Amino acid sequence: MKYMGMPMGMWALFAGSFQKQLTAVFGYDSDTAKGIAQSAKPKYKAIISDLPEFEKADRFKMNIVNCAMLGAFVLSMPHRPDVEQLAVYYANAMMTKPMQWFCHNSGKRKFTKKDISGMKATAALKAADRNPYSWNMEFYEYPDGSGYEGRFTKYGICVLMKKLGLYDLTPALCHLDYTMSEANGVTDFVRQYTLASGGPYCDCGYKLSLIHI
Repeated sequence: MKYMGMPMGMWALFAGSFQKQLTAVFGYDSDTAKGIAQSAKPKYKAIISDLPEFEKADRFKMNIVNCAMLGAFVLSMPHRPDVEQLAVYYANAMMTKPMQWFCHNSGKRKFTKKDISGMKATAALKAADRNPYSWNMEFYEYPDGSGYEGRFTKYGICVLMKKLGLYDLTPALCHLDYTMSEANGVTDFVRQYTLASGGPYCDCGYKLSLIHI
């Protein structure tokens, strides 16, 4: 994958937040946090360069780029974090004001015909059959009309985290799904399994929040 474009843009948007949260969550002083960020950037570029290009219709490129950034920061930390700490760190680092706006704006389109058709198209694409760092998803609408579920049988984050030697920390990334769903202000996120925790698949269920019914 080329660094120019989305990967470079995501670093510009989020690196400052990732650095700031090193102090807020892990207690690193500002100089140490700055050093970690400086060390993370070349690692991030190297991880990106080792990834294949994603198909234009593949909506999960941003997900793998975010995972690459988190992996680069973790590999640059003097002490390996635990899953609970990392879940808080990743959520705080990602949920900048622009990201909160993005989630809220996405919530306005949730459950629309365009949203449903997009989910069906993603399920049909099965991009992970050709790119191991992408996702394969099955799409299910709840019979009671309360929402839908994306059921993932292949998950690019798991593949990349395993390659980076960080697979045990993968559940920290899974937690972001709850945070982003809450930020959209429309859905309640429901989940039974994750591949990272040994489940048969990752289910991402979105139900219309009770306050909107």
